[in-house]
Formats: sequence, C-alpha cells, structure tokens
Amino acid sequence: MTRRRHVPWWLVAVAVSALAVLSGALPADDARALAERTLPVLVFVAALTVVAEMCAGAGLFDAAASLASRVARGHRWALWGLVVVLATVSTAVLSLDTTAVLLTPVVIALARRTHTPPLPFALAVLALANTASLVLPVSNLTNLLADHTLRAAHVGYLGLMWAPALAAIVVTVAVLAVRDRRALHGRYDLHPPRPVRDRVLLAVCAVVVAALGIAFVVGAPTARTAVAAAVVLLAATLLRHQKLPVPARDLVPWRTLLVVLGLFVVVETAHAHGLGSLLAQAAGTGSTAGDLLRLAAVGAAASNAINNLPAYLALEPATAAEPLRVAALLIGTGVGPLVTPWGSLATVLWWQRCRVVLLDVQARTIVRQGLLLAPLAVVAATLALVAAG
Repeated sequence: MTRRRHVPWWLVAVAVSALAVLSGALPADDARALAERTLPVLVFVAALTVVAEMCAGAGLFDAAASLASRVARGHRWALWGLVVVLATVSTAVLSLDTTAVLLTPVVIALARRTHTPPLPFALAVLALANTASLVLPVSNLTNLLADHTLRAAHVGYLGLMWAPALAAIVVTVAVLAVRDRRALHGRYDLHPPRPVRDRVLLAVCAVVVAALGIAFVVGAPTARTAVAAAVVLLAATLLRHQKLPVPARDLVPWRTLLVVLGLFVVVETAHAHGLGSLLAQAAGTGSTAGDLLRLAAVGAAASNAINNLPAYLALEPATAAEPLRVAALLIGTGVGPLVTPWGSLATVLWWQRCRVVLLDVQARTIVRQGLLLAPLAVVAATLALVAAG
C-alpha cells in the first residue's frame, strides 16, 4: 500500500498567497499596504523566537523554574503562584507563543519533580499565555497590528490597555485558584538545583531579556530591538562555544510564519470582496459599554471559529480606528480565543508541547477551561476598559 504524501501547510499558504496576488484577486495597492504593515511584525516574531531559543538553551527558563521551587519552600500553592508570575512575565515580554512553546515543558517537568499533578500547572500556562497577552504590544501579534493603528491616532498602547490587561489576569488567576485549590494542597520535597552549563551565558541571557522588557515598555521599535537582541544572544552563544539549542534551520519558525502570512493574505483578499461590510454589521458601531461588549464578543467568537489572527484583521475595519473600539477588539481576539484548540496559535503550540512531554490533554479539557474563563475574562477586561476610559 502506498502512503499518501500530505502537502505541507506552509506550501499551501505560499501557493494561495501567490495566486491571490498574481491573479489580481488581491489588488496591488492592498497587497503593498498589507506587506508594509505585517512584514515588520513577522520579522519581530522571527527574532523573538531566536531570543527565546537562545535563552532556553542557556537554561534561563529551567533556572527560573528551579528558583521558583526553592522560593516556594515546599508549598505547592506558593509554587503554583510563582508559575503564574513566570507565565505572566514570559507572555508579556516574550509573547504568548514563546510561553506556550518554551515554558510549558519546563513547568510540567517542575510539577513532576515536586510530585504535583502537572495538569493544573500546564493549564495555568495555557490560560495566561492568552489572557496575559494584552500587557504590551509585543505580547501578541494582534497587539502589534493594533499598535500601528493606535500610533496613527496618537494614542499610547500602555495608557489604553493597562486596565483591561490587569483585569484579564486577575480574573484568570482567581478562577484557576478556586478551581485547582484541592490539587495544589500540601507540600513537596525540595530537590537540589540542576547544574548550570555556562553561568556567563545564563547571565547574558538574563540581562538581555530584562533589557528587552524595559525597551518594550518605553516604546523602543519592536522589530529592530528584537533583531538586535537575537544577534547579541546568538553571538554570545557562539563565542562561548556552546551548541545551538536547535538546528540552525529551525531557529526561525519560517513554516509557521508563512502560514500566518497566508492567513493575512486570505483575509485581506476577502475584505477586498465584501467581507468587511458583513462583519461590520455584526460588530456594530459606537463606544458605549454595550457597544464595546458586543464588539469584544464578536471578536472572541470569530477567533474561536477561525483563529484570532485572521479574526482581528477581518474585524479591524469595523473599529473605524477608534481607540476604544480597537481596544475592545483586542480584548476579544486576545483574551477570548480560549474555547477551541485552534482559537490561537499559542493554544495549538501548547497542545503540541504537552504531547511531546507525554502529558495527554483531551480537547474537552481545553474547551471546559475556555468556557469557564473566556466569558468572565472578556467581560471583566471590557468593563475595565470602559471604567478607565
């Protein structure tokens, strides 16, 4: 029996994108505008992935988890709380996809080392990889896309989004703490920390990540800053004669980026042929609390149906570049895609990493957590936006 050879998704994305542009289905002016807006975002993602891989290879995430286990002094509740902090900071500074890929196996290993059920730790990372992704523009691809619009309106991202970001995180942590209180009861035995392979390289990674966080908070150019950090860490790794953590060809997730670019092209092409007017009717108009809740709900529903990246691009024209409406859409597409396993790229990546480390998570487990968290977090974040605005 001959095996069927499946066409890779990245090749499908390239073919569809080329066909849309070359056939004229996506007008040339629209294609140029899309490239000017999205290519810097994809460069940022590529560079930040290199940063994350270098940090993982140097043991930064393992060191942080080991430190957390010692600081918690054998209390599972305290350890879970420190994992929550680590997931939140990682998502805010290094993006939700980085948290899903690199932090997930670390916290699962940490749970197993302390004889703690790993599922609550893993599910906390999944939840916060999405609900903590409103903190900075770099925390989520949709934020970077929105930041372009907000800058054009002379509105600062942090000033607009701090309240909904905080509300989404607080609600997430409170709900998970109540749900998992029994699994996190009790104490664990402390284990000696694992030896660090290269303390100098570990220190360099820690300094670079701290500098990145500060640079992003003060508004440094995201793509150029991330590229500079990637170059520094790559050079430091090679100068210290350390092996790359993954093969050089896999340092940049080029297949994923091509698929994301294909999604952008498909949505932009659909917009050129009338999709925008249909979505605008569903999203409504206005900036009252009811209007913003409606837009956030539509964004969440679309994200869970097709994925949050194309959902954001498809609905963005319905915001009319009005900052409060842009923020409400960010809430829906950032915090909302928790229900389906494909709602955000971070959820897909998280699920894959769980399987790699032999943690079997059923789809219904993701759906149940999403149905519990998404409505509460989206409503709380949107009301916080209204109150702060």
